Amino acid sequence: MAYVITEPCIGTKDAACVKVCPVDCIYEGDDQYYINPEECIDCGACEPECPVSAIFTADAVPAGQESFTGKNAAFFGL
Repeated sequence: MAYVITEPCIGTKDAACVKVCPVDCIYEGDDQYYINPEECIDCGACEPECPVSAIFTADAVPAGQESFTGKNAAFFGL
């Protein structure tokens, strides 16, 4: 289950998650970072590093932020 970066990342874009990702699957977009679900190894290293608690497993995205799962997939053309 890949991870998804949600709304709190917008405007913050702290790269702490990028620095700890062992497979470099986190990419910078115009307004936020995105995790490539085809490259993510589900290690979870990024989740505790996010200073704004914006990273969740795809099945645990908070209510009202489900659209970020689709936004993430669209960023990678999936």
